[in-house]
Amino acid sequence: MSYICSGRWRRWPCAAWSVVSVQNFIVMTKHLLLFTLALLGCGLEAASQSDSSAVAVPAPMDSTVMVPTSPALRFGHFRYDSLLHAMPEYGAMEVRMKQLRERYNEEIAYSELTFKRQFAEFLEGQKRFPENILLKRQRDLQQAMERSIAFRHEADSMLTAARTEMERPVRDMLNQAIRLVGLERKYTCIVNTDSGQMPFLHPDACEDATPYITEKLILLRSGKR
Repeated sequence: MSYICSGRWRRWPCAAWSVVSVQNFIVMTKHLLLFTLALLGCGLEAASQSDSSAVAVPAPMDSTVMVPTSPALRFGHFRYDSLLHAMPEYGAMEVRMKQLRERYNEEIAYSELTFKRQFAEFLEGQKRFPENILLKRQRDLQQAMERSIAFRHEADSMLTAARTEMERPVRDMLNQAIRLVGLERKYTCIVNTDSGQMPFLHPDACEDATPYITEKLILLRSGKR
């Protein structure tokens, strides 16, 4: 529908058309703004997604970084039993053990001699002993034999305990010397080669610690370290 804005009778359609045009312009402007905002929102969301999906690339490592190396290991070796038996304290302990063993052997021999004498007397008189005396002599022989066997076992146990007790301070002295030498020489460990489980020890990494331990034992005897 078209109107010609001319004359006084046609003015109101022209005014109505102007109002409608302004309203349409406002509506179009609103739609254009909303469309522009929508485009901006999509752009920001796409940018944030691309940033979150980006993979962080690690910085290249510096190939010139120096890796610390462990210090060289040092070992000592010696023969424990050889050093122990060579100690004068061990020799003195062996003398005391020999004397103690001899005393026990004398007591055992006396007990066995007493049993043999009683047994010989029993064999000699068993044909002429009355039955009650014969039974008594048999009980005496049985008890004497049991006492002899028990004393022998007891003597063996007492000798073993006495040796352990006498050896302890000697071994403690040797172990102290070994520990001090290990600390002073900065050994990682000191190997006992008595068992023969280490048939080869490289001379560049292991040295004989025997002279150092022997010297340390002399200092310990004199009250020094």
